[in-house]
Amino acid sequence: MLLTEKEAKQITEKFLSFVKADDAIVNISSSETSHVRFAENNFLTSGKREARGASVTLWIDGRRGSSSTNDFDETSLKTAVEQAEQIARLSPVDREYVPTLGPQTYKPTDGYVEATANISPAARAKTIGGILDEAEKQKIIAAGFHQSQASASASATKNGNFYFHRSTIVGLSVTGRTQDGTSSGYFARSHFDVNKLDASRIAREAIRKTLEGRNARTLDPGVYTVILEPQAVADILGFFTFSFDARSAEEGRSAFSASGGKTRLGEKIFDERINILSDPWHAELPASPAAQGGVPAQKIYMVRNGVLENLIYSRFWASRKNVEPTPGPVNTIMETSGKPANIEEMIASTKRGLLISRFWYIRSIDPRIAGLTGLTRDGVWLIEDGKIAYPVKNFRFNQSVIQMLAPGNVEMVGASERVGDVDSASLLPALKLKAFNFTSQSEAV
Repeated sequence: MLLTEKEAKQITEKFLSFVKADDAIVNISSSETSHVRFAENNFLTSGKREARGASVTLWIDGRRGSSSTNDFDETSLKTAVEQAEQIARLSPVDREYVPTLGPQTYKPTDGYVEATANISPAARAKTIGGILDEAEKQKIIAAGFHQSQASASASATKNGNFYFHRSTIVGLSVTGRTQDGTSSGYFARSHFDVNKLDASRIAREAIRKTLEGRNARTLDPGVYTVILEPQAVADILGFFTFSFDARSAEEGRSAFSASGGKTRLGEKIFDERINILSDPWHAELPASPAAQGGVPAQKIYMVRNGVLENLIYSRFWASRKNVEPTPGPVNTIMETSGKPANIEEMIASTKRGLLISRFWYIRSIDPRIAGLTGLTRDGVWLIEDGKIAYPVKNFRFNQSVIQMLAPGNVEMVGASERVGDVDSASLLPALKLKAFNFTSQSEAV
């Protein structure tokens, strides 16, 4: 069973009552997760898991120790504290220690839906059964994962702070593949409200991409105009809000660094239509009321109208620089300040370019330019004279995110939509970009 706020408060108070150290923070969590996995047009596994955990981090004379347990009884909590104290006494001084927070005020976020927390096996089986029937009808092989989770967590400090948060999430991903293995399609979405998860659309799009990707041709690598569907944008930018780290920028290790230990704050780095922000109370993407270090979360812009407006100061780095710690980010939102365009309009406006469905196996290659490498997957199509001409085989890319979103390279921006699975949900638009760097071909499907 999920913890209630009353139960969480009682447990954290009991946990802290065993702490004799100078300072401490305790965290507890509970979750209920269920899933169905399917492959080769058949149900594969179904399961449900209940989990709980508790952890303590404490400081003795500036030395830190941590320990955890998955039991909430008095003996287990007391033992965890004793273990953390033993570790602290053996540890070097924690040079980045800052005192834990005193009492804070947190504005609740509305990301818990009872129907999501209690999806029935029968309802889930009916949803997946319909997907498998359609895959059989279209003569493709379908695989995927339907997962839901309800969670409740709490944190408390020796200095008197306490917050509690609960949330739900349900996600569905579907991958299709032709029977000869030469074409594949993928689509995934998630939501905190199961009634807003469009399983029919997810299946329909995955199947469509599979069928329309048949007989792909080889195209030379090079610099192409591209249209990135929201999933492709999520793959490459889904965690970009978390790269606006002030310390990295001020130490010269970031794309937002400037000479002399300065940063690029206030510069117009991106296209003027680009806004990148975090908003814990967004109706489609509610997030935690607590940001890094327990700081109460707020709506915050990293980029507004293309201008770098904020960098993220941790509590430690903020204390070093005599500034306030940043109340975010807790989620990732990119939106346009101009009129959004749909993908059909983007295609119609393209003389020659590529439509990209998805990226994968993405790795950082140069943080100083936000450089990434990776591969396309599950659908690439050549556009000629405003129409889809034919599917093409996959590419490897090397691309700077800074150059990708720079003024002059962003041609069109779509409306933001919720994209990603249960672990990486964000609100992102489709993008039409003037130039994107593909460095080699890939034979993988």
